[in-house]
Amino acid sequence: MNIIKLEEMLKQFFNEDIGDGDLSSELIFSPTQQGAFSFYAKEDGIFCGVPIIEHGFRLLDPSIVITLHKQDGETVKSGDLIAHIQGSLQKLLIGERVILNLIQRMSAIATATQSAVKETIGTETKILDTRKTIPGLRMLDKYAVRIGGGYNHRNGLYDAIMLKDNHIAFAGSITKAIESARAKIGHIIKIEVEIETKAQLDEAVAAGADIIMFDNRTPAEIRDWLPSIPSHIATEASGGITLENLKAYAQSGVQWISLGALTHSVQAFDISALVHLKGEN
Repeated sequence: MNIIKLEEMLKQFFNEDIGDGDLSSELIFSPTQQGAFSFYAKEDGIFCGVPIIEHGFRLLDPSIVITLHKQDGETVKSGDLIAHIQGSLQKLLIGERVILNLIQRMSAIATATQSAVKETIGTETKILDTRKTIPGLRMLDKYAVRIGGGYNHRNGLYDAIMLKDNHIAFAGSITKAIESARAKIGHIIKIEVEIETKAQLDEAVAAGADIIMFDNRTPAEIRDWLPSIPSHIATEASGGITLENLKAYAQSGVQWISLGALTHSVQAFDISALVHLKGEN
């Protein structure tokens, strides 16, 4: 993870929430008052968010003491202690909500990803994310996918060529689209082509695609069409794939499965911040 970028993101998130100051905390507590709270899991899953806790609180106050009880990728059970944070009461209360919002989302993504990965056990298929992320949070969303055992698809429009149905329609054909792109790129950039029919598959192979994506095809169709694809061309399935049918897709022999649901519709993982009162450890 790019820590410089992370800290800039956190500054933006804090500024959105704090504005000119936290009226509640700053009017009730003095800058010198100290306190502590702990983050606890309230459900079972995979924790993700160590960089958020560490860099978030220390941006607000470098003297805040953070004790981590869980690392990214570790399994948590409901009631497990994740982290203990001690320092300025003002800064703890200012940072709590922004940090909780982020680690709850990231833990949800990591948990969903691991559930998907488990469905591929016994096959060679690997799980990918997509660009269906929350604007501004893509780096964090994709980090959480890796923590959950998945892999990242392209990070954006800039690091790979993916020819979808609209690109192909505007270009006139798969062949024309690939030829036009290939003539203008270096050897490192890959070209992926989305196909829906056997004729499109054959054209993509003949035109020299590097990756072929089966879009909204059934596991049976994929299994039947895979023998037509040379071994040097990678294969991917996407569209209409859920935890319920994921195993069937993995067993089709496809190499990669991309799931937008890992990031576009996860429900926040339940984590709470419990205050430690005076006299408590």
